[in-house]
Amino acid sequence: MNVAMLLELVADSLGDRVAIGSLDGGLTYSELFDRAKAASRLVGERGAGRLVMVDVNSEAVPVALFAAALSGVPFVPVNYRLADEQLRAVLERAAPGVAVVEASVPARLGDPVAGLDLIARGDLLTATPAVEDPGFVDPEDIAVLLFTSGTTGEPKAAVLRHRHLTGYILGSVEFLGSEPTDAALVSVPPYHIAGIASILSSVWSGRRIVYLPQFDPGSWVKTARDEAITHAMVVPTMLGRILDLLAAEDETLPALRHLSYGGGRMPVPVLERAMAMLPNAGFVNAYGLTETSSTIAVLTPEDHREAFGSDDADVRARLGSVGRPLPGLELEVRDPDGGQVAPGESGEVWVRGDQVSGEYLGRSSSTDGEGWFATNDGGRLDAGGYLYVEGRLDDVIVRGGENMSPGEIEDALVTHPAVVEAAVFGLPDDEWGEVVAAVVVREVAVECTAEELQQWVRDRLRSTRCPTVVEFRDELPYNDMGKLLRRVLKAELTARSDP
Repeated sequence: MNVAMLLELVADSLGDRVAIGSLDGGLTYSELFDRAKAASRLVGERGAGRLVMVDVNSEAVPVALFAAALSGVPFVPVNYRLADEQLRAVLERAAPGVAVVEASVPARLGDPVAGLDLIARGDLLTATPAVEDPGFVDPEDIAVLLFTSGTTGEPKAAVLRHRHLTGYILGSVEFLGSEPTDAALVSVPPYHIAGIASILSSVWSGRRIVYLPQFDPGSWVKTARDEAITHAMVVPTMLGRILDLLAAEDETLPALRHLSYGGGRMPVPVLERAMAMLPNAGFVNAYGLTETSSTIAVLTPEDHREAFGSDDADVRARLGSVGRPLPGLELEVRDPDGGQVAPGESGEVWVRGDQVSGEYLGRSSSTDGEGWFATNDGGRLDAGGYLYVEGRLDDVIVRGGENMSPGEIEDALVTHPAVVEAAVFGLPDDEWGEVVAAVVVREVAVECTAEELQQWVRDRLRSTRCPTVVEFRDELPYNDMGKLLRRVLKAELTARSDP
């Protein structure tokens, strides 16, 4: 099966149901399929080897995704927030092909990119209708190329083939399982795997998609209210800002009944606040990676409700987990020698299944000979099979030979009444190898000292986990998907301490 067939089957079954936009005037599934076929014809006439996109969210995103699938060429959504020089470098690697770009891109690039034919969004959406049905697309063909953030070097292009993406959808989404009134609010960017997954999962279930060009809490709340949004996905930083606005406006969003989150660690106090403020919503923690075609583990609404109301400390602790693996996936936690560790012990998360790619353009596959992919995420499984992700292995602090998870220390810090956010990382130290450092954002009206926070951690964790360095700031650095950029802070503080 290929990605285009997902839309074709739904268009055949529910052609008149609105797929994209408002109920009044939005694109139906039949119209979306027709536009994708027309755009596919444009791609074919121009001999494009890839369909690239540098644009914000709009109905053009699913049209481009399915047009590329129908044409048998990769869809390559690119981060429009990149600096001009970085954007050009990525587009040079994405060529040859047709690139759908927003209005500012040609001027940002200056000279044309060899082999890349730039077109506007409107050109894609008004392409001449196709007459012939699309040809066969091999499930082994590349469906999507997603460039990584490149924070530690040149961005890698993750390869997702049709069989990976359809394997994820068929294994986790019920065909036409949505009600006619269901609507998903999508504010994550199209160049992230969550943006791709939101299209495919919504289409296969028959759910209407409403796009926000870019996230803004005011626009998010207004759209959720006006469009009677039932489903949404946010990252932790988004949720905190949404809750603040809902509290200020005394809004509850009664239509919202499914709120998933991911992309970074969700502070448990923020989650508990959200569950109290949005009692009608079922919360879902979705953990996944680009290389795994999105979600591989889920903390379900039932899990949330059980943990939220439990007096059992072990059960309540599951609010800090990412849940259990999806059906059809195998997940293990292994030690550095490749052996499985016992429940409760930390190691590296490995995963295997039909949706797992682990492949990068121009590089050999990162999976082992048996299909297992090493995520580079540290984690542990409890006795019930719940996965606790402890962060990237690169972020693990090694003090005097002892490995420490930054997330564990951050969780302790944010329970202090004065702490809004915390970032923990290791700093080089001649005696210990590394020492613990913490950068903290305080509540505006609450005072606390570094010494107070150090004692707070010492009282809750072992003394070795107490931060040697505590610095206060007004905000922490995050990328546009809500991932905390510990490395940025570590580099700043390390450079400051160098002689």
